[in-house]
Amino acid sequence: MRKNSIKNTRINGEVQRELSRIITREIKDPRISSLTSVVAVEVAPDLKTCRAYISVLGDEKVQKSTLEGLNSAMGFIRKEIAHSINLRNTPAITFVMDQSIEYGVNMSKKISEVNKDLKREDDEDELS
Repeated sequence: MRKNSIKNTRINGEVQRELSRIITREIKDPRISSLTSVVAVEVAPDLKTCRAYISVLGDEKVQKSTLEGLNSAMGFIRKEIAHSINLRNTPAITFVMDQSIEYGVNMSKKISEVNKDLKREDDEDELS
């Protein structure tokens, strides 16, 4: 099975959906933030490993504690995925912190600041 095959894409989507459900509804660990979302999932073609990209809204301390909580609940998460998705192998999940949403918000703020400065300069030029 190729990495970008239709079957692999469907498996990625199904694992992402189940992982989101498990994190938001099933896990009761207080370290895991309620503002945690699964951005993307990449299951290896042999179904043995999986990388789950996680986004957490909050500071670095909240992100670190959420990652620790998810890693400690790894066995439970794997068991739940095995029960809900019928796969030959249940993949071992590696959680990776995804900073793309935070990066996008920061870039949007910078763009709006530059636009405000440009507008201010245009207004000053018109008054002169």
